[in-house]
Amino acid sequence: MAAGYPRVSDTAYALSAVDKSGRVADRSIVRVLCWMPGTRLDIREKAGTIVARPAADAVHFIDDRGHLHLPLAVRRWCGLTPGDRVLLAAIRASGVLVAHPLAVLDRLLADVHAAVEGGEAS
Repeated sequence: MAAGYPRVSDTAYALSAVDKSGRVADRSIVRVLCWMPGTRLDIREKAGTIVARPAADAVHFIDDRGHLHLPLAVRRWCGLTPGDRVLLAAIRASGVLVAHPLAVLDRLLADVHAAVEGGEAS
């Protein structure tokens, strides 16, 4: 953590690759949310990100080995291909997982990076 910048949320992060079947390789983020094998999830695309949350009537679920699988339709909407990395954010208070494709992060951070390159950031 950078000096002078305290944490502002109770969010856990992980960077993980998505395999050809849509499986997210990092299981630690699933454990942070206390999602067990069989936990049913509503998984949707929203503003270029993927949002997963528990839902009793959902069709997606954590598999027997504790992996999260992102549905093909959602991966396509977000432009994810096998091997692409996503920044996973587990929001503990609400029990929601957000997967940010790196292309979305590039757009969000473009102004910050431009300021740093130009020497304007302090």
